Amino acid sequence: MSKASASQEVSPVLLAVLRGRLEQIADEMDATLFRSAFNPIIAEAHDASHGLYDAETGDTLVQGKEGLPVFVGVMAFAVKLVINLAKDAPPDEGDVYIFNDPYEGGTHLSDFKLVRPIFREGKIFCWLASVGHWHDVGGNVPGNYNPVATESFAEGVHIPPVKLFRKGVLQTDILEILKTNSRLPLSIYGDLNAQISALNLGVTRLNDLLDDYGDQTVATVFAELRLRAHSQMQHYISEMPDGSVSATDYLDNDGIVDRPLPIAVDVRVEGAKMTLDFTRSASSVAGPVNISRSTAVAACYVALKHLFSDVPANAGVLDPIDIIIPKDSLLSAERPRPVGGYTETILRIIDVIFAAVGKIDPDRALANAYGTINALSLAGYRPDGRRWVMFSFFGGGHGGHSEGDGLNHGNAPISMATIPPLEILEAAYPIAFRQWALRSDSGGAGQYRGGLGATYEIEVLGDEADGFFFGERGRHAPQGVGLATQAACNQFSWKSTQDSTAERPEMVSKKVGIRLAKGGSVTLETPGGGGYGDPLERPIQTVSNDLRLGYISVQCAHDTYGLVIAQDGRVDEEATERRRMSLREQRAEGPQT
Repeated sequence: MSKASASQEVSPVLLAVLRGRLEQIADEMDATLFRSAFNPIIAEAHDASHGLYDAETGDTLVQGKEGLPVFVGVMAFAVKLVINLAKDAPPDEGDVYIFNDPYEGGTHLSDFKLVRPIFREGKIFCWLASVGHWHDVGGNVPGNYNPVATESFAEGVHIPPVKLFRKGVLQTDILEILKTNSRLPLSIYGDLNAQISALNLGVTRLNDLLDDYGDQTVATVFAELRLRAHSQMQHYISEMPDGSVSATDYLDNDGIVDRPLPIAVDVRVEGAKMTLDFTRSASSVAGPVNISRSTAVAACYVALKHLFSDVPANAGVLDPIDIIIPKDSLLSAERPRPVGGYTETILRIIDVIFAAVGKIDPDRALANAYGTINALSLAGYRPDGRRWVMFSFFGGGHGGHSEGDGLNHGNAPISMATIPPLEILEAAYPIAFRQWALRSDSGGAGQYRGGLGATYEIEVLGDEADGFFFGERGRHAPQGVGLATQAACNQFSWKSTQDSTAERPEMVSKKVGIRLAKGGSVTLETPGGGGYGDPLERPIQTVSNDLRLGYISVQCAHDTYGLVIAQDGRVDEEATERRRMSLREQRAEGPQT
């Protein structure tokens, strides 16, 4: 017997209980995949996600808290794609669809989606979906982040929506196609089985919940949670002054042509409605920094959830938001435009939304985070002939904000993905980290300092390795807020042998075809976050502590923060105050002619 009848109105207490139970289902699916996956990008870095989606529209109902939020947003489009297919060929109970279409389902070819309908009394009640970043799905480079791809066929195998399971029966021919198109078939097999296990658990948990509380009660909760998200977003928007603001930032290049690419947004607020207009952004390009419209919309969802964090995470977040993206924009690419580096572009979308909303509501202003995942791949052969492929991403600093300093060495704002532990990478591949340290002076100066980036140096222990690097922020640094300074730019270099001279990429932040002999190495110095507010307002003792910890150099402490150090090595607070006054006066007078 159900605990709530179909006609019973859902009380606030029951709403909270069921919201927690539903979120727990998605969280358990996340945990099952993370514990079962073979490749470290899912198992350690948590580059995956799960959610529950509306039976008719595919809109997001509930998402897990440990996976990538951007995945949950794009998965709504992936489920819509399956729903459209199902109009002509309705699914049966036990069917599971699999595909990696980046143009309708979002993101890039490495991200495989599994979508499964949940039936109750012969009808689809909702959909469960799982997405995970597979280690290698073919293409021209191991790991698939091909920085010189000019069409998506060079980025990996394309799988349209097909049934991996029919009425609960695995289609082994589909499985063989997937394994054959990977350099690491065992990894794909393990990751796929982990995603299947996560979906199976989700089905069990959701059916248990529906049996306990009744289908109608749970459906009412879904509708109420969406309504609350919609209402809260309308409330926050209506508190903002009407008007328009703009923000523009840049990608270094597309990996093919070395010219900056603008990502621009015009934000308009009218009553309880907000418009995000990306018309001024670059047109689609030859290289792999294009993204599909579904990916761009998901990035807007993630940015808004950062800014309005207490709003329930479902499709209601976007209900009062109009998003304008022209056809043939960098943000609305169509096949076969390459999209492998989608992460770099959505990070810039988040940056410009943060910057624009911060102009409207200064209390919500956030300085730029480091703004790149810095995808790095090293690959070679083991002594027994087996292939190894190390693909990983790396952290940087987060921006300062009105309540404090930015996070040192964090993960990208698009996700909850963690940076894989060096011990795991060293155990799995013939490489060694010779350095993994915070990067001094990489965070922007301000009343609240930007978080620090990191320095990584990785040496090849095997006979040889090939590598590629796909990053951003090599020329256009993360910006601060107000009188704060920008963060340090990204820097990447490599040595082909232990004794060779360091080389840097012609495209600054992108390089393919790196050849490393035994003892060769790559070095990555990641950006920090921008600062927030006037550096001369940062407490003297806090600056002194930053200096003691090595977060900033003596020169930065003196030139930017006005710190004066006496001959005995102690901070002279009176002299520091006089110097700060002098620096303020110089700033007020402006540049001398």
